[in-house]
Amino acid sequence: MKATYYLDTYAILEYLAGNKSYKRFFQDAGGLATSLLNLIELYYILLKEDGEATSDRAHLAFSRFQTGITDEDVKEGMKFRLRLKAQGRSPSYADAIGYQVAARIGAKYLTGDEAFRTLPNVEFVK
Repeated sequence: MKATYYLDTYAILEYLAGNKSYKRFFQDAGGLATSLLNLIELYYILLKEDGEATSDRAHLAFSRFQTGITDEDVKEGMKFRLRLKAQGRSPSYADAIGYQVAARIGAKYLTGDEAFRTLPNVEFVK
């Protein structure tokens, strides 16, 4: 099944925090994707804030949505990050690459990260 939405770390964290605005996106789990880089960010943030058990559960739950990253995704993601930084925005490495992965797989980039608010192919949710 083709992914409809690419989950950035922000989106996953908001869903886990119970943000009702994100609930509808997670109802069709077959249409979701994320990358190892976002899973790494997620694991680190939860490990720091909630401990290893929570990090392990979240990683297990969301790793099923993992899609691959190509060398081209990395290159284009870093070019994209430089362009955004020149505009005063500062996406993480994982998010810049994730945005490129979303474009490649034909999925909308789901986030509430202000760095992406006005960009094309973004489903911006607070």
